[in-house]
Amino acid sequence: MKVTRGLAEHKRAPYPVLTIGNFDGLHLGHQALLSTVVEAASVSGGTPIVLTFDPHPVTVLKPDIDLCLLTTLEDKLARFQHAGIEEVLFLSFDRALASLMPEEFVSLILRDGIGVREVFVGEHFAFGKGRSGRIADLARLGREAGFLVRPAQPVRMDGDVISSSRIRQLLQAGDVRGAARCLGRPYELSGPVVQGAQRGQGLGWPTANLRLPRGRVIPADGVYATTAIWNKQLFESVSYIGTRPTFGAGERLIEVYLLDQRVDLYDHDIRVQFVKRLRGDLTFATAVELAARIDLDVKLAREALKGAVPSTADA
Repeated sequence: MKVTRGLAEHKRAPYPVLTIGNFDGLHLGHQALLSTVVEAASVSGGTPIVLTFDPHPVTVLKPDIDLCLLTTLEDKLARFQHAGIEEVLFLSFDRALASLMPEEFVSLILRDGIGVREVFVGEHFAFGKGRSGRIADLARLGREAGFLVRPAQPVRMDGDVISSSRIRQLLQAGDVRGAARCLGRPYELSGPVVQGAQRGQGLGWPTANLRLPRGRVIPADGVYATTAIWNKQLFESVSYIGTRPTFGAGERLIEVYLLDQRVDLYDHDIRVQFVKRLRGDLTFATAVELAARIDLDVKLAREALKGAVPSTADA
């Protein structure tokens, strides 16, 4: 898969079939759209292309908002490639790009820059200055510019449209199972294992500690049944997110206990996939009470992980 940054680097592809968006999360709705683009390009002998933006437009248009994302850039690119996309074209999102009127966006970027022949976008797609352009405008301008616009139907779950914002809300409420249903896979976070206070080891439950990755959506504090991935190996685990209030609030971390395994993970990168929330964060009167509750958490995690199908270690 070719990754291009800016129209100056882009070389005209045979019969470009395009979709446009930020694709944060690459959820089931995104996956369906990408599949449609790839299939249409295959039928026409064309090239399936994703047009996306860096940085995320919200960081430019609403800099006061602390935007947290569902996917890293590396994960997003890997999933584009897995879907069959042949080129990802990044445009630098700045005030100049944001100021383009819908007509200018179509003529300068889609027609002259890419030479697009077909465009697939969601039914709520908006473009141009102030998001003033809509599907009907894109279809009209496309006819004038010589390309077809094909609206894609949204994917729904339990009657509601699957969206990145909906998944963020689910995760922040601790509903990692609901988020996984929308994503088509467990939500995951990754990072290097750092030195902790070793309280878990003192209680008989040694944990691998991860600092919260910056700029990512973090599930609500509490205890989760999880799968940990290290060195292409899958480990059933139970994970805690929080500040350890029993010992006095400290740094908010992810603490991961591997079930039935003793592996030295310090300074290694691991991925944690969240399968089910077991409980919220609690404060215990003594360390003995906390240890007893962890014992119960481990038993609940084993039950929750029975039959769970994690993402592959190579994903």
